[in-house]
Amino acid sequence: MENYLDINKNSWNAKVDTHLKSDFYFVDEFVKGRTSLNSIELGLLGEIKGKSILHLQCHFGQDSISLSRMGAEVTGIDLSDKSIDAARELAIKVGTDTQFICTDVYSLPEFLDKKFDYVFTSYGTIGWLPDLNKWAGIINHFLKPEGKFVMAEFHPVIWMFDDDFEQIKYSYFNEKPIVETYEGTYADQSSAIVQEYVMWNHALSEVVQSLLENGLSINKFSEFNWSPYPCFRHVEEFEKGKWRIAAFGNKIPMVYSLQAQKSHHN
Repeated sequence: MENYLDINKNSWNAKVDTHLKSDFYFVDEFVKGRTSLNSIELGLLGEIKGKSILHLQCHFGQDSISLSRMGAEVTGIDLSDKSIDAARELAIKVGTDTQFICTDVYSLPEFLDKKFDYVFTSYGTIGWLPDLNKWAGIINHFLKPEGKFVMAEFHPVIWMFDDDFEQIKYSYFNEKPIVETYEGTYADQSSAIVQEYVMWNHALSEVVQSLLENGLSINKFSEFNWSPYPCFRHVEEFEKGKWRIAAFGNKIPMVYSLQAQKSHHN
């Protein structure tokens, strides 16, 4: 899948304009000061004022800018040049000094020579990466000794189902690339976008093991039976800001989060 980066870059570039206008991303409210971060990741980040944060796969930068607003010194990176252009414009509009770099995760060391207190990634990011061992190596590379990695992500169990959650369609394990064409976008199902994409499902064991093998120890790990985003079909909001797939209720995990720390010696 040598060309997966081109396919996915095109796919994300095609979504940017729709996403900027969507209720899902509430850009107007965001500009006025609303944070895009959720309780799950905020609880793991803690006090970040004055800390340096590298945000991997930042899309058009809302979470990066939210971290800047909390007093952190933030660098966001993303594969999509249209996303990064929009991120830079948004940072100027809201008056933060958030930095943005357009690159895929694996190539980042060619563009950035700095170590960070935190590396952060969240929601719908690692599925775009074929090799988590390489990903964890990048995280280690950019962390200062004793620096922390914070991650919130959709649970791999969710990705096993078909889009309507009627049957198990995909393996829980990372057996092969999933190449599909999708109509619309999770932020606006009625959108006319039709894009091919390439993804990989990553079991929890794959995520955890790759971090452990790359010098990170896991301090905190949680699973949640709800999603902070209504980005799946057939969801219901059972509490403000918390969605579940109606037919499954609280029976399946939808999100997991973890905090890991780089050892002093690695």
